[in-house]
Amino acid sequence: MTFRQLLLSAALLAARPVHAQSLTQTVRGTVLDQSLQTPIPGATVVVLNTEPLQGATTDSDGTFRIGGVRAGRQSFRISFVGYKDRVLSNVVVDTGKELVLSIQLEETMIQMAEVNVRPTIEKDKPLNDMATVSARTFSVEETQKFAAAVNDPGRMATAFAGVVGADDGGNQIVIRGNSPNGLLWRMEGVEIPNPNHFSGLGTAGGGISILSAQLLANSDFMTGAFPAEYGNALSGVFDLRLRKGNNAKAEHTIQAGVLGLDVSSEGPFSKHYKGSYLFNYRYSTLGILSKIGVPVGSGLQVFQDLSFNVYLPTNKLGNFTVFGFGGLSSDGIAAKKDSSAWESDFDRYTDKFISNTGAAGVTHSLNLNRRAFLRTVVLASGFRQGYRSEYFDEQYRASERTNESFTVQKRIISSTLTYKFNPKHTLRAGLIGAQLSYDLNRKGWDEDLDRQVQQVRTNNQTYTLQSFAQWNYRPTEQLTFNAGLHYLGLSLNNAQALEPRGSVRWAFTPKQSLSLGYGLHSQMQNIATYFVQIPGSTDLEGSPNQNLKFTKSHHLVLGYDWLLNDHLRVKAETYYQSLFNIPISADKRDAFALVNSFDGLVFDPLTNRGRGRNYGAELTLEQFMHNGLYFLWSSSVYESKYKGSDNIWRDTRFNGNFATSFLAGKEITTGETGLFRRSIIGLNLKLSYYGGYRTTPIDVAASQEKGETVYIDRLTFSEQLPDYFRTDVRFSWKKNRPQSTRTWSLDIQNVSNRQNVYGRYFDAKSGSVKTFYGVPLIPVLSYRVAW
Repeated sequence: MTFRQLLLSAALLAARPVHAQSLTQTVRGTVLDQSLQTPIPGATVVVLNTEPLQGATTDSDGTFRIGGVRAGRQSFRISFVGYKDRVLSNVVVDTGKELVLSIQLEETMIQMAEVNVRPTIEKDKPLNDMATVSARTFSVEETQKFAAAVNDPGRMATAFAGVVGADDGGNQIVIRGNSPNGLLWRMEGVEIPNPNHFSGLGTAGGGISILSAQLLANSDFMTGAFPAEYGNALSGVFDLRLRKGNNAKAEHTIQAGVLGLDVSSEGPFSKHYKGSYLFNYRYSTLGILSKIGVPVGSGLQVFQDLSFNVYLPTNKLGNFTVFGFGGLSSDGIAAKKDSSAWESDFDRYTDKFISNTGAAGVTHSLNLNRRAFLRTVVLASGFRQGYRSEYFDEQYRASERTNESFTVQKRIISSTLTYKFNPKHTLRAGLIGAQLSYDLNRKGWDEDLDRQVQQVRTNNQTYTLQSFAQWNYRPTEQLTFNAGLHYLGLSLNNAQALEPRGSVRWAFTPKQSLSLGYGLHSQMQNIATYFVQIPGSTDLEGSPNQNLKFTKSHHLVLGYDWLLNDHLRVKAETYYQSLFNIPISADKRDAFALVNSFDGLVFDPLTNRGRGRNYGAELTLEQFMHNGLYFLWSSSVYESKYKGSDNIWRDTRFNGNFATSFLAGKEITTGETGLFRRSIIGLNLKLSYYGGYRTTPIDVAASQEKGETVYIDRLTFSEQLPDYFRTDVRFSWKKNRPQSTRTWSLDIQNVSNRQNVYGRYFDAKSGSVKTFYGVPLIPVLSYRVAW
C-alpha cells in the first residue's frame, strides 16, 4: 500500500460523528464601508448553520466578537441596512489563533424596502472596487494550500489563466507573453522593491519570497488594463495588503522546514489600547547548518528576512501603521581546481553573489468626514546587488570576468483621497512623488576585445512624479463605469506619459456579467540601462541611452463571468495588447528587443522604435471550497510577437502559444477518535502544461571557431523548446488541540522528476551543443505550530 493510500485509509476510518466536546475559537473583526474604509456600527455578523444561532452586532467602531465558534470551516453572513448582504464561505477557524476578519460591504443603490437584495458570495471579486477586468483577489490560505505555492504569491499565481512560470528555479512569472519585469509590486498602497531573495536589479522575482504568509491579508492580483491608480507597469500588479496583529491576545507561530526556521509573534501593547504588533523572522536551513559546522557542500545559498506591521490607532488623529520587510541573501560556488574534473566551462568559474533588499514605511489613514477618506504613505526602500565572477585557466590562474555593484535607494510619499458623493458616484485621486538615488558600477568581459571593460558607472539621483484620478459611477445595481487618468514623469530625461484608463461592467443577470476595459500603460527602463557606457568612454553622464523614453502599451480586455452557483464559476477573457516605444538596437539592424529580457538590462546603445503585440483568449473553471473539495482549471491560447531594428516580426522569447493548469484539493475532516482524531487531512495536486519558450539556434561551426556560443541572429527565437509538463503534490495534516494548531506538510515539486528543457548552450570543452534542464524532483517538508 502506498503512503497516500495509507493516509487516506486511516483518515477515512477515523472520520465519524463527533460526540465529545468540540474545539472552539473566538472570531473577531471589523466591518467597513468598501469605498471609504469607514467603520459600520450596528452591522450584524452571523455564523451560518449553527444551532443555536451564533452572532454579534458591531459596536461604534465597527468591531465585533463571537466566542465559542467551532473549529473547522465556517461561513458567515454580514448585513446592514443600506448595504448588500455578504457571505464569507468556508473560512478556516483554527484553535491555535483567533480568527480576525476585515469585512468590506458595498452600499446599495436603492432602498432595502423596494427590493430584496441577495447576499453576495464574491470570492473572485478584487478588493479594489475600481478594478473591473483581469483582476481577482487571492487569499493567504491559497498561498499555503496550493501545491508548490510554498507561501509564495508568485508561485501561487501560476495557477491563474494567462500566467506561467519563467524559470523553475525562481518565482518570476510571465503574464500574457510579457517579460517578467513588467510586473509591479505594491504594499499598503505604495510601490515597493522586488520582495524576493536572490533577485537582480530590474527583476520582478527571485528564488524565494521574502514576504511571510503570517503578515499578508487577502490581496489583489491583476493581469491587464488595471485602474488609474497603478503606474509604471506593463504586465501585472500584485497589490498586497497586510493584516493587523491581534490587539486582544498574544499569539505565536513557529515553523521549521527544508526552507528555513520561521518565527512570528503578534499581540496587543496593553489591555486598554487597541493597537497591536506583528512580526515574522526567518533564517534559511542551509544557513543554520553551516553556522553549526555541518558540511553543506558548494553552492551554499543563505538567506534571512524580517517583516513587520505595527498598528497604532488614535482617537482623533486617525490611524497609523508602521510596516516593512527586509531580506539578506547570498550564494556562491567555487571553481574546481582540478582540470580533469572540468566537464564544461562552467566548472572553471568562481562566483559570489549577494542580493539585499528592504523597505520601511508609515501609513496614516483619516476619515475627514462621513464622505471623505485620506490615506498617506511614506516609504523608504533600498536594494543592493553585488556579483563577482572569476575564470581559472589551465594553470589555475584567476582572471576577473564580471564585477558589479548596484545600489538603489528610493524615498516615496503618496497621498490618496477617496470622496464618496453618494452610492452612485465615488472619486479617488492621488499624488505620488519619489526620489531615486543610485550608485551603479559594472565591469564585464568583452569577448570581441578579449578584456574586461567598464559597462556602467554612475552615482546620482533623479525623481519620478505620478498622479491619478479615477471615477466610479454606478447608475444601477447592474451597471458600473470606471474612468480615469494616470500621469507618469521622470526628471532624468523629462520623459512623460498621460494614460487614459476606463472600464464598464454589466451584470445582465444576477449571476452573469460582461466587462470591457481599456488602458494605456507605461514603464520606465531599468535604471542601469540609462547609463550604459561605450567601451573606452570616460564620460559618466554621456550614455547613449540616457534619453530613452518609457515603454508603452495599449491594453484592451473583454470578459465574461458566469457564477453557475454559490461555489462554481466560469470566466472567459480575450485581450489585445499593443506595445510601442520598445528599446531596440540603435546602431545596427538586428533582432534584439528589450521585451525579451528578464531584467531589462543591456549594455548596448538603444532607441525607442520597437513594437510588439500580445493577444489571446483565456478560460477558467473554478470551484471554490465546497464539501471539502476545490479545483481550478485555467487554460489560455496566445501569441506574443515583436519587431526589432531589422523590421521583421518574430515570436518573443516568451511565446509558448498555449498554457493550461489544473489545481485540485480535498480536505478530510476526522472525528474525535483514532490516529488522526481532531485533524484535517489535505491532499492537493497541480498539473502544469504549456508550450515551450523560444530559443535561437546555435551556429555550431562559428561557435567552434570562437570557442563560445554563437547564435544565428537572423533566426532569433525561431526554435521552440519542447512543451513543459510538471506535476506537483502537497500533503498536509493539521491537528487542532485545545490551545494550539499543529500542521505537518510535504510539498513534492515535479513529483515525476520530468526533465523539462530550459535552454541550450555551446560547450567549448567538448565542442558540441548541450542542454540544461529545469529543477528535478524537490521535496519540501515543514512543521508548523500556532498557539
